[in-house]
Amino acid sequence: MNQASDQDRIALIRERLAPLAPSQLEISDESHLHAGHAGAQGGAGHYRVLIVSKSFAELTAVARHRLVYHHLQDLIPFPIHALALDTRAS
Repeated sequence: MNQASDQDRIALIRERLAPLAPSQLEISDESHLHAGHAGAQGGAGHYRVLIVSKSFAELTAVARHRLVYHHLQDLIPFPIHALALDTRAS
């Protein structure tokens, strides 16, 4: 995978999470840590996301994760194979 498409995927994730109006959003591509993994063989990526949003106020951790997955659902299982989520209310 090349650097441009990695950045395109990160930009796409950022775009999809924009409706949550995050006060902080950090997205890391950790695909290189999973080289050789079955999900990585098809070119799908592994990402770590830290998102802080008022949208998460009064939601449980599970509900926060479901909300993030709702916004990214059509990107799973490709181009996103795996997500590590850190969701926090601001």
